[in-house]
Amino acid sequence: MLRILDNISAIDAAKWDALSGNQPFLRHAFLSSLEAAGCVSEETGWITCFPTLWEEDELVGAMPLYLKRHSWGEYVFDWAWADAYRRHGFEYYPKLVSAIPFTPVPGLRLLAGKPDDRAKLLSAAFSLAEEMGASGLHCLFPDDSQAEEISSYGMTLRSGIQFHWRNEGYADFEDYLAAMNHEKRKKVRQERRKVFDAGISFARKTGEAITEEDWHFFESCYRNTYREHHSSPYLNLEFFLKMGEAMPENLLLVIAYRAGKPIASALDLFDENRLYGRYWGAMEPHSGLHFETCYYQGLEFCIERKIHVFEGGAQGAHKLARGFMPVRTWSAHWLAHPAFSRAVDEFLGEEAKGMAMHMAELEESAPFRRS
Repeated sequence: MLRILDNISAIDAAKWDALSGNQPFLRHAFLSSLEAAGCVSEETGWITCFPTLWEEDELVGAMPLYLKRHSWGEYVFDWAWADAYRRHGFEYYPKLVSAIPFTPVPGLRLLAGKPDDRAKLLSAAFSLAEEMGASGLHCLFPDDSQAEEISSYGMTLRSGIQFHWRNEGYADFEDYLAAMNHEKRKKVRQERRKVFDAGISFARKTGEAITEEDWHFFESCYRNTYREHHSSPYLNLEFFLKMGEAMPENLLLVIAYRAGKPIASALDLFDENRLYGRYWGAMEPHSGLHFETCYYQGLEFCIERKIHVFEGGAQGAHKLARGFMPVRTWSAHWLAHPAFSRAVDEFLGEEAKGMAMHMAELEESAPFRRS
């Protein structure tokens, strides 16, 4: 039986998590915290409409799907498509988007063990697009296996690039630096030295060691950084507090101190295999503070815990010099308007050629020693 649900709280958390696996951003706790805090709502333009499949009372399939009236918080940029629609007198919004809100993290989008059930979920999404008058359906950051599967149902793939660090079994941070070429190794050491010479120290807090006072400080840093970039934050204090209570075992909070006073903070999520760099902010500027708080502290955490991959998040070729290598990501797109669909397909074909060349150039710029 197919049911379309307008909030994830209508689903038992254990049933949802049994389908979504261990990735923190797909957990019921993460998605329900977004809804409960009002970050995902009709007011913010993220309207929940999850297709779910049931066999009696057993949940056998689900898809995180949202009706969107804008393109904010997606990290796959389609503003030019929306503008083209507008210039030709068509409405691009609303659109349907399968994604984790505000989070460019690859993972499952069709949560079902059986191929037939995954096909039913995607078919339900296409039907919803038609019923709701959506301009199209977009699936953002599916993992490699599901990207190929989704494309077989008539959606066109678009490739992107993120930067991920891989743990090659390093004994410590110096062991990691030894794998880099002399120039990059020297630069990292200089960056770290500037931070520590400024009298800045760090604490890495996990789980229940993160206090409510820590959350208040982190949120003020997060909000301050958005303010400095003349932008508005997607998330709020209520979300961070709810997430901190609901899934503390997946949270790492890095706090920077100077003269005993907290001055910056970064929030990462993690599981046994991956660390996901997410949000950061600072109350005062210092050379190298961003790299130390967001990257080097996270790398040390991965090495200590034997975590295999550190996903650095969206954008940022500057991560390459710090050992984060380019990784291809995917999105899949279907537009209802035949002429626009053909035009976008042609554009994506040309874009893919340029993306492949860019990927090769980045790989050539790897900071590691040549064998």
